Order: sequence, then structure tokens, then C-alpha cells
Amino acid sequence: MARVTAVVIGIVAIVGGIYAKNQNVAFLVALAFAVAASANLPTIIYSLFWRRFNTRGALWSIYGGLISSIGLIAFSPVVSGKVDPATGASLSMITDTSVDFHWFPLDNPGLISIPLAFFLGWLGTMTSREPVNEERFAEMEVRSLTGAGAEKPVAP
Repeated sequence: MARVTAVVIGIVAIVGGIYAKNQNVAFLVALAFAVAASANLPTIIYSLFWRRFNTRGALWSIYGGLISSIGLIAFSPVVSGKVDPATGASLSMITDTSVDFHWFPLDNPGLISIPLAFFLGWLGTMTSREPVNEERFAEMEVRSLTGAGAEKPVAP
């Protein structure tokens, strides 16, 4: 399964790279950071500072941030519909200027997807019936602040 997944991700990356060959590399890096921040930042922050945060909140936050950021990128001017006003040339990944299916007006989705991921993490936690484990939170807090015990795995 790991080999098949690696091949599929490789093919998707190659196809995405072909379509993004004329894009600004710094801008593409900013998109990658927006996707990573949408998927990871809320979960990390909540895990460190919120005692009640649980598995459902983490999953909702990660998947919600990832799906929303990638979805907003797919329907943004970065992919279709961005035209240079001076030359009339396409500045999008899809260079055919007649193709325009963008409905999200921003080039970078982070402004929407990161707060959405925070909200989904909160909502997932609040709708869960998983009990608060004070002992485990205390151990994780000590590990995160001091690094003590980081060499051993956390017991379930």
C-alpha cells in the first residue's frame, strides 16, 4: 500500500509541477505554507494549550484545514481566470484564458482556511464525548515545555 501511495503522490506532484511551471516559485511556496498551516497549526496549538482537546477535534481540524485549503486553491485565480491586464496573457496554472471557473477571489487560502481549521478543531472537541485525561495532558505539558521524557513513547 505504501508503494502505491508513493507512486500516486509522485504522479500528482509531477502533473501539478507541469501545470505550475510558469508560476512564481515564492508564491507556490506561500501556497504550500498555507496548506501546511491550515492542516497542522490549529492541532499543534490546541494540543499544547487546551486540556479538553481530543482526537475528534484533532481529526476535524487536520482534515478540515487540509480539504478547505486545497479546495480554495483549486477554485482560486491561481488555477484559472487570472489574466495580465497589460498583455492579456494568462497568469494562472491553466493557461487557456477562456477557461475560468474560479469563484474564490483570493490567491492564497490561508485567510479563510486557517480560522476554519481552528473552528473545526473546537467544534469537533465540543461535540465529542471523549473524557478529559488530566494526567496525560500534564505529562504532555511537561514534555513540551522541558523536553523531559521525550525519548520514550507516551503510554496509551
